[in-house]
Amino acid sequence: MMNERTLQLLYDDMVGWRRHLHANPELSFREIKTSRMIADLLSSWGLEVRTGVAGTGVVAKLVGGKPGRTIALRSDIDALPIQDEKNASYQSTVPGVMHACGHDGHTAELLGVARYYSLHREDTVGTRVFLFQPGEEFLPGGAISMIADGALDGVDAIFGVHLWSPMPFGLAGTRPGSFMASPDEFEIEIIGRGGHAGLPHESKDALVTGSALVMALQTIVSRNVNPLESGVLSIGKFNSGTAFNVIAERCLIGGTIRTFTPELRFFMRKRLEDIVKHICEMHGCDYKLNFVLGYPPVVNDEDETARWFRVAESVMPGAVILSERIMAGEDFSYYLKHKPGCFFFVGAGEPDGASAPHHHPRFDIDERAMLNAAKLLIAVSDDAANDFTK
Repeated sequence: MMNERTLQLLYDDMVGWRRHLHANPELSFREIKTSRMIADLLSSWGLEVRTGVAGTGVVAKLVGGKPGRTIALRSDIDALPIQDEKNASYQSTVPGVMHACGHDGHTAELLGVARYYSLHREDTVGTRVFLFQPGEEFLPGGAISMIADGALDGVDAIFGVHLWSPMPFGLAGTRPGSFMASPDEFEIEIIGRGGHAGLPHESKDALVTGSALVMALQTIVSRNVNPLESGVLSIGKFNSGTAFNVIAERCLIGGTIRTFTPELRFFMRKRLEDIVKHICEMHGCDYKLNFVLGYPPVVNDEDETARWFRVAESVMPGAVILSERIMAGEDFSYYLKHKPGCFFFVGAGEPDGASAPHHHPRFDIDERAMLNAAKLLIAVSDDAANDFTK
């Protein structure tokens, strides 16, 4: 039985850790001070700690006083290259870097869970492995290297949580099977021939070619993908031109493709390649296309997700929902390709939906969500550790 009084007493510590991390963010694979803080705390609580995993990651192990299965819990620890525009006492002190996705809260809540187990070691069934992972925000992500460095060795199941600002505080949710999308990236450089704006016939206009390409790419989903399937193609960057009277010689376009299945993922990439080729040929321009495969989709294990729903309802009765599929990506997907597990969301936003979205300069969370997340992580890992039928 979870000791909720212990967690309540740890809540102020979680807030303190989170605010320290928020004020002192570090970018992907540069989380040196963050990792040192994590390792120092875990070591002081008597956990077996391994540093330098995947470069700046930390893995800690706690063996409980009673026999049981080994359950891993994961947090991401990196920040984003975004200027913090919040007016808060814990505003980022690092220019151009902030925790704009909640990883500071993830780290603080998992530290709280680790501290909880260190205080209840003798009553803990099985072993807990705590993964503090670098580089979730930067392809190819830190999860691959964590796994290669043995972070999942001996693990029977794994669980992870994301504090989610679009979901109001007080709710929690996930879904079995495909939950989050594969976030692929592409960059297209169109190479034309610049010239005088008054003599367009002597040029190859890269800006006009790029404009035509953007519009044509929008037909991939609307006219080539079955409406019963889910796919997204978004252009996030378009840079071209230098002056009002100069035909642009180059155009740079960047975007993303989001899908849930390997088949649609391959089809949309191939369709993009074909359209880029033909549009550029039609306008007499050359091009360079760089396509970067992102993380695979997050696919939750059916049995472990059923476990999560059963346990979560006992922790947060009446507040557990079946989440819609989300077009955001997460490299937690790599862990789920190796071990059964479940990734879930805990609401950390305003009830009226007014919270700044993830990756926004004024992003923040309702810090009480960390306590809900910690309770759910403890409850589901305790249940999984006790499951001797597996």
